[in-house]
Amino acid sequence: MSGARINAALTLALLLVGWASTLPAAEPRPNIILILADDLGYGDLGCYGHPKFKTPHLDRMAAEGARLTQFNAPAAFCAPTRAALLTGRYPFRCGMTANPAPDGGLFADVVSLPATEVTLAQLFKQAGYATGMVGKWHLGHKTPAQMPTGRGFDEYLGILYSNDMRPVQLMDGTNVVEYPLVQATLTRRYTERALSFIERNRTKPFFLYFPQVMPHKPLATTEKFYKQSGAGLYGDVLADLDQSVGDLLAKVKALGLDERTLVLFTSDNGPWFGGSTGGLRGMKGSTYEGGFRVPCLARWPGKIPAGHVSHAPAVMMDLFATALRAANLAPPADRVIDGRDLLPLFTSAAPSPHEAILGHQGVPLATIRDARWKLHVLQPRDPFLNLDKSGQRWVDPRGPDGVTILAPHEQYQPSDHPGVRTGVASAAMQLFDLQADPAEQQNVAAQHPDVVARLKARFDEVNRLALPAPTQKAKTNVSNPPAK
Repeated sequence: MSGARINAALTLALLLVGWASTLPAAEPRPNIILILADDLGYGDLGCYGHPKFKTPHLDRMAAEGARLTQFNAPAAFCAPTRAALLTGRYPFRCGMTANPAPDGGLFADVVSLPATEVTLAQLFKQAGYATGMVGKWHLGHKTPAQMPTGRGFDEYLGILYSNDMRPVQLMDGTNVVEYPLVQATLTRRYTERALSFIERNRTKPFFLYFPQVMPHKPLATTEKFYKQSGAGLYGDVLADLDQSVGDLLAKVKALGLDERTLVLFTSDNGPWFGGSTGGLRGMKGSTYEGGFRVPCLARWPGKIPAGHVSHAPAVMMDLFATALRAANLAPPADRVIDGRDLLPLFTSAAPSPHEAILGHQGVPLATIRDARWKLHVLQPRDPFLNLDKSGQRWVDPRGPDGVTILAPHEQYQPSDHPGVRTGVASAAMQLFDLQADPAEQQNVAAQHPDVVARLKARFDEVNRLALPAPTQKAKTNVSNPPAK
């Protein structure tokens, strides 16, 4: 090569190097922290209006980020909601419409999330993320393949089902590391493991799923918080949970990860006795709003404006889609994904991405709602109302054993119902105006037959796809339109 050509090549190379040096650096992939409380009520947090429960860290998270006021679970109990969250699909679609339980009989002992379902953890792991889980799984416990480390998580510490299901065993990966379990320190030990995961993975993108144990019964906390809140055992437990969230946010900030970490916080369903629905009718297990509506907070400095509030309806599966969108990852293309990206709701006055949201009553679909109206196609349920019998103390068949928690005699009673117990007697095809009557007191179906017909038609369109049993999940036609 001649000297002129060499000089020209060197000049071009230097120009390219100089040009490349002026390009902005590629934005690092964001971290995702998804915190799921267990049985936390819509009205349990200070930022949702509770007058006594103190939750300063969660309140600050809301003040520094976004808060949704119409966020819904697709079912009013644990496992179906968790399956929907991790797959982005309604429970009837992802084949998880019942709770696994080792002490609940043959079917409950073996039920699990079908192996054909794809979880958030699997998608993040495939994209090169570190994936960690700390807390309650509740999507299968019989074999290692059904456990978190068999469904995409690099590591796991927690209980494979609810903390009132026996045996209450603490697992690390697929190994039992504590039995019987000391529940009083569980929130703190979970938090320490979550902090360790963040610290160990601070130099690479990570996905942390943190489904906390509290405030699911039996309520338990450490001596540090016990009798310190001035709001009873429930308030003490919430203070412990709130501190856990505060510790995670502080760790993220201390590591300089604030602006590249999306933190999401919500609950799997409405509250148990002692909590608060914030004036909604019903509670956990109920198809009234107290069973379905839960808090939802999102924090991402530089991406989500501080103090933003959205009143647009959204549903648990949307967090699946939101987490993937934040990380610029695609959802599975071979199946219906019901979740929608909520970043527009977290950052603007965007409308709901859903025409309507449906709710399960066990296996079948039972309700449908939009921004204003809610239709109970099946007769509304509040199944724990009948536990409250005047002058009688209820004995929880899954009560604490008096050894593994701190306050066995201070658990709440059915008289401490967390929701509104009044209103029109329940019947099928009742319509409620959630804007004028959020506590679902007056049935207005007769006054608005057009609304009933519209919602029922949409319900029927989706309900014809609902399968009667989890074992038939594989027959779902992936060409079916999603339930928006």
